[in-house]
Amino acid sequence: MPVAGVDIGSLTAKAVVLQGREVLSTSLTQTGHNSRVAGRRALDMALDRMGLDEGSLGFIVATGYGRTAADFAGERITEITCHARGANRTHPEARTVIDLGGQDSKAIAIDERGKVLDFVMNDKCSAGTGRFLEVMASALEVELDDLGSLSLESTSPASISSVCTVFAESEVVSRVAEGAPKVDIIAGIHQAIASRIYAMAARIPTNEALIITGGVARNIGVVRALEQKFDTRIVVPEMPQHMGALGAAIIAGEHHE
Repeated sequence: MPVAGVDIGSLTAKAVVLQGREVLSTSLTQTGHNSRVAGRRALDMALDRMGLDEGSLGFIVATGYGRTAADFAGERITEITCHARGANRTHPEARTVIDLGGQDSKAIAIDERGKVLDFVMNDKCSAGTGRFLEVMASALEVELDDLGSLSLESTSPASISSVCTVFAESEVVSRVAEGAPKVDIIAGIHQAIASRIYAMAARIPTNEALIITGGVARNIGVVRALEQKFDTRIVVPEMPQHMGALGAAIIAGEHHE
């Protein structure tokens, strides 16, 4: 029977329907103010795409920020465990997972089976998260999805010394007033993020086989800045935002078996 994993994040809710090792369907929707409703909506969207209903599922696992509200799930598992399992399924060679979500960031050390060996989490500051980038994009009057490609055009990244959202926004406004090109300011923002993530990840054993998950993984500028900081290539999976939901679905499959 198919199984499902639902990842209710602070900004988006994702679902993955899995049968064996095959991904049957995925979905992504905004979380909004109600985590339970968002999780249910994500699950229903994924099921509808395959013409399935909840009764077709053998087991459901919920993860993420809003997992405790997922009353439709058979079990609720921390997103750290689920991102580790999802990353391991897509790239078994990975030993370090960098997860950059909407409101927090994590670095996770894993073994060859996707078991968590150690982790560090930053949930007290939005630096390096999707929310931080949203604020910076708004300050620069640039589309969020354009930040990555624009930063690659920079030849002289601006100095952004603060990674606190409030102070960094003020710094960005100052750089604009000084006449610094937007592409250089954006590149400087990405370098500041990379420095913060690198310092956080240094608190756990890191390996050259790095994989990045979460919505920020879609920003190629952040990925390139992290590669420079870690001095290694970083793998970006095909569905970085769905790694938590995939890991939850893998665990759901194990429960069903």
